[in-house]
Amino acid sequence: MTLRKWFKLFWETLLVGAVASIITGIGLQIVSGGISFNGFSDYVAFFVILFGYGMLASVYSQLGFFAYLILNYMGNGVFSKRGWQYIQMVLTVLALLELLFFRTFVGGESGKWSDFVLGGVILIVAVIVAYFKARMTNVSAWIPTLFFLIAVTIIEIVGGLKINVDNATALIVIPLLACNAFQILILHRIVVNKKS
Repeated sequence: MTLRKWFKLFWETLLVGAVASIITGIGLQIVSGGISFNGFSDYVAFFVILFGYGMLASVYSQLGFFAYLILNYMGNGVFSKRGWQYIQMVLTVLALLELLFFRTFVGGESGKWSDFVLGGVILIVAVIVAYFKARMTNVSAWIPTLFFLIAVTIIEIVGGLKINVDNATALIVIPLLACNAFQILILHRIVVNKKS
């Protein structure tokens, strides 16, 4: 990966995060109507805040993406290819189970259906993205894509889960998922080796 390719990826991911945040914010406002606007300046401030938040979420997503790339490189170096795939599968399942029961164990709450919905949404998005990634590259992309989109995304949103507000969780998860999906889907185009 060259510096120019990384720079392009950085700005494209910023844009993806900003757009996803704006769409999510508008959708949440339409559904819940939690914010009352007094004038045009309030609308402008709302969009600027959503745009900035989306850019921050995309930077957070990029930190997770490069941490995943380093972890994947080290995992492939230490373990056999098949062994590293098994480890990724186990970590993915553990992360998903942790998400489903996080608030129950940490907050002592029971019957938190939003955790099951969130886990289901992340799982569905991960499977769809992994399907397209495998079609674009090869079948061995399934497990790393699922690992990144489930385990790494869950690690990225753990702090947001402590807020314990469903709208805030949606505003955190959707831009992160969009950025993570974008980065993993475009990765093979960035690191492709050109034959001289």
